[in-house]
Amino acid sequence: MSRTALVTGAGQNIGRAIAVALAADGFNIVVNGLSNRDAAEETARLVEAEGTKALVVMGDNGAQSDCKAIAKAGIDAFGRIDVLVHNAAIRPSTPFLEMQDADWDRVMNVNLMGSVWLARACLPGMVAAGWGRVILFAGMNAIHGYNGKAHVSVSKHGNWGLAKALGKEFGPQGITANLVSPGPIASEHANSAMTEHIKSQRGRIPIGRLGEPDEVAAAVSLLASDKGAFINGQILNVNGGTET
Repeated sequence: MSRTALVTGAGQNIGRAIAVALAADGFNIVVNGLSNRDAAEETARLVEAEGTKALVVMGDNGAQSDCKAIAKAGIDAFGRIDVLVHNAAIRPSTPFLEMQDADWDRVMNVNLMGSVWLARACLPGMVAAGWGRVILFAGMNAIHGYNGKAHVSVSKHGNWGLAKALGKEFGPQGITANLVSPGPIASEHANSAMTEHIKSQRGRIPIGRLGEPDEVAAAVSLLASDKGAFINGQILNVNGGTET
């Protein structure tokens, strides 16, 4: 049976690149997006052009019921989810003393609890198969900590802790868990201020350029492969040598 990967935030940028790269590796892909179904459908077309199957499942990673439904749709269609890639995230900016509980909770739910809920839904099938991959995401600035994004930094540190813990608990059952932490990546953002911020980071990168989504996808491809089986409980920085 072909293996299947669930990729959240797969409608554009890094998520789309990951979905297409894993399809090229032979995985069927559950393409998850929040609201832009047209973008998710385009990713699905790119996946199928690689010769594998795609299933578009829209849903909110910040809602437990949606996470369960997303995973169930993939499992019902393909038998199980072999690789979970929780790439979707939100990164709002709010000064700490102005941050409301609702602001905090929304970031935690999408960025961290989404990882927990999706992992709970996908891991039983991985355990039954004796093989699986959980690949979570951080981000260079989130790990380093930066102004106005305390909730983002905490959520991403939580993912780092989750990956380490899952790697230890499920490693004996053939399942690895790791964290990918991209540096400044040349992606398209609806928020022009975010685009300019990313471009401004170029001077911090020893390689002297922004990264590309395909380069982050290559790291995920390795972690998802049989060749990546001895990489477990690790953080993989894909940032051109930028200090973290």
